[in-house]
Amino acid sequence: MNSLTKTAALVGTDAVAEAMRQINPDVVAAYPITPQTAIVETFSQMVADGLVKTHMIAVESEHSAMSATIGAASCGIRAMTCTSSQGLALMWELLYIASGLRLPIVMPNVNRSLSAPINIHCDHGDSMGARDSGWIQLFSENAQEAYDNTIQAIRIAEHPDVQLPVMVLMDGFIISHSIDRLDIQDDASVQNFIGTRNPTYSLLDAQSPVSVGTFDSLYGYFFEFKRQQEEGMSNALKVIQEVGKEFGSLFGRPYGLFETVGMEDAEYAVVATSSAAGTIRTEVERLRSKGIPIGMVKLRSFRPFPAVQLAKLLSGLKAVAVFDRSNTFAGNIGGPIFIELRSSLYELEKRPRIINYVFGLGGRDLSVELVKKAVSRLIDIKPNEIIQQNVYYLGLRE
Repeated sequence: MNSLTKTAALVGTDAVAEAMRQINPDVVAAYPITPQTAIVETFSQMVADGLVKTHMIAVESEHSAMSATIGAASCGIRAMTCTSSQGLALMWELLYIASGLRLPIVMPNVNRSLSAPINIHCDHGDSMGARDSGWIQLFSENAQEAYDNTIQAIRIAEHPDVQLPVMVLMDGFIISHSIDRLDIQDDASVQNFIGTRNPTYSLLDAQSPVSVGTFDSLYGYFFEFKRQQEEGMSNALKVIQEVGKEFGSLFGRPYGLFETVGMEDAEYAVVATSSAAGTIRTEVERLRSKGIPIGMVKLRSFRPFPAVQLAKLLSGLKAVAVFDRSNTFAGNIGGPIFIELRSSLYELEKRPRIINYVFGLGGRDLSVELVKKAVSRLIDIKPNEIIQQNVYYLGLRE
């Protein structure tokens, strides 16, 4: 542990607000929405108390919040916002503008289900709905990871080979409103880690005028812009790992694209993300203690998706179960992580059998008993068995 680290007990929203205070962004434009509201409340109080120099803009909607954040970031300064669920949906058109303009905005999103029916609890339908909007997406298992990811997101977004906005994701109420023990770095160490923003262009630089958001149709370069955007997302795979390694060397908590448990000798694996990983880890470790060769992969980076790295890790396994806290409504073909991972494994000569568990929609609890049921099905798959059903809805009322 770094000598300048202090230990605190904070809920997830306060952990993120503390990271934002240490980052000290120039502008934060935000609108409250459950369960993200506590981030805005805590951070705006910090601004009012003079604990941070940020210019706080209280807007009338999430659409305006992202609009103001885009305007500020276009001027070459650090700008952040935060949201959840319907708020993220209201930002929809602006998400594409932020990424298309290559603006390194950082936005914590507290995962919450989308209406209808109305539900304020956790699933990943909101951020998964925005998975192709050009934003990097980093999942957090607990308050510590939400704090750490928010700080690292600044470096990742502003890296010259990336220049893309980043969502930092954590589960609504499960993480956002639960007290957790976490290590907080001192302000100077965080500032030294993130450094200063040195934009290539600024909308307000009168000496070097630029056009931002220009009309590009009818024989323009829209296609080329989008290809460059894809290159930035591909570059992020390396940058996320480099920043996570440097963060670990400084603060004792290294990060990568994903985290593994027991994969060195695994014949079966469970792939999961966010808070569910803690429950799944408990069952995986119990089974390993009984000699069952099973491991777990906790996915941190969903965008960019580490397809090559996961395929290498999972090649040759007997079977893999993927846990998704959202659905695609694409005709019962599974959740988004499952679909992307199955595609990633397609070219492998030794391709594992793969099944999907959609769980926890609208905050439905994932118990250890449900995980036991799911893992039992996984390890019972026979080598030559024809799998009649790939997608299961775990914990669904009958």
